[in-house]
Amino acid sequence: MKTSDVLILGGGPGGYVAAIKAAQLGAKVILVEKEVVGGICLNHGCIPTKTLLKNAKIYKTFKHAQDYGIVLHGDFGYDWSLMLKRKDSVVKRLTGGVAGLLKKNGVEVIQGFGKVLGPKKVEVNGEVIETKNLIIATGASPIVPPIPGLKEAYEKGVAVTSRELLAIKDAPKRLVIIGGGVIGCEFATIFGSLGSKVTIIEKLDGILPMMDDDVRNQYSKLLKREGIDIFVNAEVKAVDGGKVTYSFEGKDHVVEADTVLVSVGMRPNSQGLEVLNLKMDRAAIVTDEHLETSVKGVYAIGDVNGKYMLAHVASAEGIVAAEYIMGKKDAHMDYTRVPNAVYGDPEIASVGLTEKEAKAKGLAYKVSTFPLAASGKAMADNEKDGFVKLIVSEKYKEIIGAHILSYHASDLIAELGVTMTLEGTAHEIAHTIHPHPTLSEIIMEAAHGAVDKPIHM
Repeated sequence: MKTSDVLILGGGPGGYVAAIKAAQLGAKVILVEKEVVGGICLNHGCIPTKTLLKNAKIYKTFKHAQDYGIVLHGDFGYDWSLMLKRKDSVVKRLTGGVAGLLKKNGVEVIQGFGKVLGPKKVEVNGEVIETKNLIIATGASPIVPPIPGLKEAYEKGVAVTSRELLAIKDAPKRLVIIGGGVIGCEFATIFGSLGSKVTIIEKLDGILPMMDDDVRNQYSKLLKREGIDIFVNAEVKAVDGGKVTYSFEGKDHVVEADTVLVSVGMRPNSQGLEVLNLKMDRAAIVTDEHLETSVKGVYAIGDVNGKYMLAHVASAEGIVAAEYIMGKKDAHMDYTRVPNAVYGDPEIASVGLTEKEAKAKGLAYKVSTFPLAASGKAMADNEKDGFVKLIVSEKYKEIIGAHILSYHASDLIAELGVTMTLEGTAHEIAHTIHPHPTLSEIIMEAAHGAVDKPIHM
């Protein structure tokens, strides 16, 4: 019978990071993965979509080549099959790299389905493995809501989840997206940039409900400017093949599509764990700040605990769980400064409180914004859409929330995350010399605005 100090179910960004960290700290680690290491993020999510988003942005830039003084002679287009080939190449290289890292760190990887027999026993491929600690990192799966006709459309391949859309044979000419969250908006950007007619139908009062209102309102306008139809406070009533019936403003409407993307959320993959009798919050496994469940020695990280369905949070949780198991009892998660990103065009990134949340908490705060249109670097790059918004405490000007709508927003947000971790203020950012010309100057300018007034506006 095999034994381990730590056995991990699931090789996604939570599971494989936990495996590497635990092994680095001296544990004997076994990682069980039923498919390919890297999980949804590397294979069917984060990396594939970002690769296709870059393809789409290059194509969009070519369509506006004259704006940069470049004259193209003759027609040009895109080859979806070549885009998929590049996507697959990137995925293969990264997943191969993860497999190499696991091997180098001495992690034993077993391909197969792990059946949990108890807190310290897991059966894989007919063999029972005993472990001192169990980390559940089984991820989540797309929700397919009980809309009349949707199941049948899914079985026919007309309706798809993000996983199927990433491997679709031909780019749809007409794409209807049910759900205006991160996944829906990113695919809207991909196919909208490639010339598809895209329609987003969102049940709530706006797209991207977790983002700051100023950002989501402006982003919605930018998507509409690109020809994407957005219907909010709208509900899909039925799907008949490619015909989608939805209610909007008291009336039923029909829109036709070649492909219907279902992106209404994710459900934790917590089935098959009933033998553990874990404390649950619906389908999510309840964990403490160390990622330990209600059963001692059993941990749950990533999407399966339902806290934040983000790859970088899963990785952070994996490190905390591994460190705690290996004796670092001060290891814990702080969810108050988790960065979020939407990789559209432009991108969105945020950390900390939205203005609505700051108001609901009764905080005394000040808001400072700075537009990209006032940035020399943004003008030079011809990327003038967007702004940065800082929310600071009224008294000390401590950063309590930051929101960026801009190209490279996902890279810029880290400066603000570090500032918040250090309990820094707008004073520190304003007095930090930023190189010129760079996009990062918009953060410095907004910080000047929080303290007094921006320089270049």
